[in-house]
Amino acid sequence: MKIAYNWLKQYIDLPEDIEEIGAVLTQTGLEVEGIEEYHQVEGGLTGLVVGEVLTCAKHPNADKLSITTVDVGQGRPYPIVCGAPNVAAGQKVIVALPKTTLYPTSGDSFQIKKSKVRGEVSEGMICAEDEIGLGTAHDGIMVLDTDLPNGTPAAKALGMETEYVFEIGLTPNRVDGASHIGTARDLKAAFDRAMCTPSIEDFKVDSPTNPVEVVVENTEACPRYAGVTLSGVKVAESPGWLQHRLKSIGLSPINNIVDITNFVLHETGQPLHAFDLAEVTGNKVIVKTLPAGTPFITLDETERKLSDKDLMICDGEGKGMCIAGVFGGIKSGVKESTTDIFLESAYFAPAYVRRTSQKHTLKTDAAFRFERGVDPNATIYALKRAALLIKEIAGGTISSEIVDIYPEPIGNFEVKVKYAHIDRLIGKKLDKAQIKTILNNLDIELTQETEEGFVAIVPPYRIDVQREADVIEEILRIYGYNNIEISEFLGAESLANFPAIESNKLQQNITQTLAANGFSEIINNSLTKPAYAAAVDQLNAENDVVILNKLSEELEVMRQTLLFSGLEVINHNINRKQKDLKLFEFGKIYHKTDGQYQEARQMSVFVTGNEQAESWMAVSKQSQFHSLATAIAWVCQKFGLTNVENENIESNIFSFGVNYTYKNKVIAQAGMVSDKILQMNSIEQDVFYAEIYWEQLLKFYQDKVSFEEIPKFPEVQRDLSLVLDEGVSFQEIKKIAEKTERNLLKSVNVFDVYVGKSIPEGKKAYALRFILQDNKKTLNDKAIDKTMKKLRGAFEHQLAAVIRE
Repeated sequence: MKIAYNWLKQYIDLPEDIEEIGAVLTQTGLEVEGIEEYHQVEGGLTGLVVGEVLTCAKHPNADKLSITTVDVGQGRPYPIVCGAPNVAAGQKVIVALPKTTLYPTSGDSFQIKKSKVRGEVSEGMICAEDEIGLGTAHDGIMVLDTDLPNGTPAAKALGMETEYVFEIGLTPNRVDGASHIGTARDLKAAFDRAMCTPSIEDFKVDSPTNPVEVVVENTEACPRYAGVTLSGVKVAESPGWLQHRLKSIGLSPINNIVDITNFVLHETGQPLHAFDLAEVTGNKVIVKTLPAGTPFITLDETERKLSDKDLMICDGEGKGMCIAGVFGGIKSGVKESTTDIFLESAYFAPAYVRRTSQKHTLKTDAAFRFERGVDPNATIYALKRAALLIKEIAGGTISSEIVDIYPEPIGNFEVKVKYAHIDRLIGKKLDKAQIKTILNNLDIELTQETEEGFVAIVPPYRIDVQREADVIEEILRIYGYNNIEISEFLGAESLANFPAIESNKLQQNITQTLAANGFSEIINNSLTKPAYAAAVDQLNAENDVVILNKLSEELEVMRQTLLFSGLEVINHNINRKQKDLKLFEFGKIYHKTDGQYQEARQMSVFVTGNEQAESWMAVSKQSQFHSLATAIAWVCQKFGLTNVENENIESNIFSFGVNYTYKNKVIAQAGMVSDKILQMNSIEQDVFYAEIYWEQLLKFYQDKVSFEEIPKFPEVQRDLSLVLDEGVSFQEIKKIAEKTERNLLKSVNVFDVYVGKSIPEGKKAYALRFILQDNKKTLNDKAIDKTMKKLRGAFEHQLAAVIRE
C-alpha cells in the first residue's frame, strides 16, 4: 500500500521529517518497507530556481539574442544569453543554473553549462515551459506572477514539490489503515495531535429530478447500500492536482469521474463505483445474485461465468452491471458520452467479496478492502465527499436524494478491560489518564469506568479489536514497544517456553554447511506424475494423494518421494550442459493410509557428474558414493549423532544402496539410482541419491557436548590385508573389530580395495588400518601383537577371511 506524504498532510500537521514519520508508522503497526520519491515532471525541477531579470540588452553579435543579467539569489547577478522574444527587465522567470540537467517535453535530456554564446558569457538558461517538461509551448520564456524571493526552488514556486511515498506492508488485520485518513488516525494517536477531514456540510440536493430506486434482495451479502445521482456532468481529463495525487501512489488517471472515485477510495478507504445512468434500465438498481453460469463481461473485456454466490449489482431488468465490491461491467461504466451518473457507496460482507474475488482471480483495490472489512459508518461520508468533488470538477447537479438501505445497523464492539490485565500483558504500569487518551485518539470510547477497569466501545471499522487482549495491543502499539523497559532480571523463560529443538535453525545450519561445500539448494513443486509411484516397488500408487482440481495429467498427485522432482531438476540442467551437480532439498512428502491423509518432512541430497573440474593441478574426478556419504555425515553431525550404522539394502530405486540406522531406527537411505529410474527421466550418467528422514532425526537430536582429556600416550598404527567374499561390507568388518577389542581400538579404516589378478574370483581384498591407544600407558609390542592376533582370529572365524602377509 502506498501513502503519499504531501497528501497525508492534508489531514494532519506533520512538521517531523520523512524518516521520523516512517519510524512512527512502523512502530504503530503500519510497517514502512521503503520511502520513494515521486516527481510530477521528470527530474523534479532540480536545479531550477526563481530569478529576476535585472537588465536586458540586445546581443552585439546576434539580432535575435539578448544579453540579460539575472538575480538568482546567489549574491551576484548571473549573465545569461537568451533567445526568447518576450524576455524583458523586471520579469520573474525560471532559471536553470549551470550543471542542471533539463528534461524537455520532447527530445533527450541535456545539461546546462557555463559557456560563451557569440562571444558573450552565459551562466545559465531562462526557460520556456517545454524546455523543463511542463508543456509544449515554445513561443517564449515562462513569466511568473510571484512575490517569492529570488533563488526559491522552481518546484516550490510552481507548487510541484517532491512527493515522498511510503510503501507500507499492510497486515491483513489492519484494513483500517488502508487509506490516507486511516493512516492519519494512527499518527493522530501516536503524536496526540488533532486531525481534520474534508467537510461535507455543503452537500445538498440541487433538484430531485432523477431518482433511482434501489432494491437489496440479499441483505446478508449487502448489509448497507447507498447511492445518489448526478446529472449534467462533463466527462473529461482530470485536473493536474488530481492526476498527480493518483500517479504518486501508482495509479493511472482515466477520466475525472473514475479518478474521483479512486481518489476518495484512497482518501477514506471506502470503495465507490460510478454507473452511467443511461445504462441503468428503469432507473432501478437491484442487488442480488444471478443463476450459476450467467455470462458477464467485465471492464477488462473478459467474459466470466458467474457463480450463484456472486453478488451482483443489476439494473431494473435484472441484468448484471457490476460484480459487487470487485469489478465493474464494460457496458455500465462511465464513458466520454456519459452525462448522468449513479454513484454507489456500500458495505458488502467480507466473506462474499473474498469468495468472488478468489473465484474470478480479480484482485482489485476495492476487493482488497471489502474482503477485509471496511467501515460501515463511512458509507455516506464517502458518497457525499465524492459527489461534491464531482460537482466541483465535472460540473452537473445532485439530482436525487441519497438512497440508504441499512435495515440492521452494525453496532460497536463492547469489550471489558481490566487495568490489572493491561499491566500484566504490557509488563509496565501505565497511567490511567494516558490509557484513556490513547484509546480516545483511536476513536475508542471508555464507559463504565471504575478503579478496576472499563468497557471499551470500539467502532466497527476496527474489526480486529474485539477482545480484551486486542484493546491492550492497541494501547501498547501507540505507547510504543520501545518504551517498555526490559528488567535486568528478565529471562527468556518468563516470556515463553521454547522448544528444545529448533527445526528451522537446524535446517539453516545444515543449509549453510552444504552450501559452503559446493551444494546448491533446490525447491520443487509438490505436485508430480502418478507414473512415478507406479514404477517403484517401495511406493504404492493406491497411497497417492490425488488432486481433485488437477492442473494437468503431469501434476495430478502429491509426491510420495523427493527423488523424482530432484531427477527432473538434474535432467533440466544436463540438457543445458550443466552436468556436474551437487543438490539438496528440504520438502514434504504426502501419502494416504487407510483413508487418512498424512505428510512428512524429508531432506534429499543428489550428487552426479564430476567431483571437481579439471585444472592444471588435478584431472577431473568422477563423483562417487562417498561424496554422498560425506554429506550424510555432515547432517548427522549437526544432529549430534555418533555411531550411526549402515547396512546394505535391495531396492529397485538403487543399483546398490544402504540404510543408515541409529538406535535400530532408519534415519536415511542412500545409494546409486538404478538405470530404470534414470531412464524414466532421460538421464544417462550416474546419480547418487539420499533421502533423509527429517522427523525421525529430530527425535534423536541431542545438543550435549561430549569431551575427554587429550591422551598423554601415543597411538599406534597397524595395517592388515584381508581376502573376503565380495558380499562382505566394510561395515561388517568394523562391527566385528569394535566388538572384539573395546579398550584399545580407537578407529578402523579401509584405505584400499582390490579385485583382480592374484585374487580368487568372487573375492576381494581389503587393506585395513587400525589405530590402537591406551589412555593410561604406552603400548608395548606384546600388547599390540596380542590385540592384532585377537582381531585376526575374529575375522577368520566369523568372515572366513584369509590374512595376506
